Amino acid sequence: MTDTASLHIKDTTDQDFIADVVEASEQQPVIVDFWAPWCGPCRTLGPIIEKAVESRNGQVKLVKINIDENPAYAGQLGVRSIPAVYAFDKGRPVDAFMGALPESQINAFIEKLMSGTDTGKMIAEALEQAEAASQAGDIGTAAQIYAAVIQQEPENVTAIAGLARCYLANGDKERATATLDMIPADKQNDSAVKGVRTAIEMMGDAAAEPDEFEEALSAVLANPDDHDKRFELAEKYATAGRFGDAIDHLLIILGTSLDWGEGKAKEKLLQMFEAAGATDPATVSGRRRLASLMFA
Repeated sequence: MTDTASLHIKDTTDQDFIADVVEASEQQPVIVDFWAPWCGPCRTLGPIIEKAVESRNGQVKLVKINIDENPAYAGQLGVRSIPAVYAFDKGRPVDAFMGALPESQINAFIEKLMSGTDTGKMIAEALEQAEAASQAGDIGTAAQIYAAVIQQEPENVTAIAGLARCYLANGDKERATATLDMIPADKQNDSAVKGVRTAIEMMGDAAAEPDEFEEALSAVLANPDDHDKRFELAEKYATAGRFGDAIDHLLIILGTSLDWGEGKAKEKLLQMFEAAGATDPATVSGRRRLASLMFA
């Protein structure tokens, strides 16, 4: 097993089980890893679950018990094979799994555990409020809520990506990029993070000037069937972060041909969905409209 010199991870015994697990779980969730030195899968699981717990910065603790030396509570919990992992919250076991699961499933197990706690519920509600404020155009309120969540959970990907998107909504791409850099390397591929990065890339170094929009829009209005001009207009909207307008024009193009530009318009539309964000009304509506065109 790995070194457990950590505030969030410790070895314990049957004698200290009540204090280290049952009583401690009144303060925050406690995960108990039953293991033994001869158990190969235990050596695989140990570093994975320790890393996952450490990344939560004290919101959950890990207690490890060598069942060869401390068999009592393993027996009471019905442990028949190891590794066996139990989650305790408010003084009682609430979840468990057996075997050496991959890192993704370990993280899912911990997230599920944390979401059932009072703190987890409060954070989930705060994120919903921030999303609602953002969609209503109240970017300042959304940013404040996201920042408060980050104070509680410094590696909360949803909150960090949300705050970055708030900066982007105010045209501050530099701070948006710096905010995304707060996210750990192993979480950089999260869909919310990728969406903000796509938006930053689309917005480029300089948005189109107002007279450029007017000129491009006038050209489209003068000749609605000129989809090359319409596509250029959609790209200009994207550089200004006006993804909803870009989506509207790309859907007009796709309404005449789903393969327009050898698939260029459809590919750009999917990028717009990612840049706007999965929950943005423009994305939700746009996906429905695209589905209607594809299955009409």
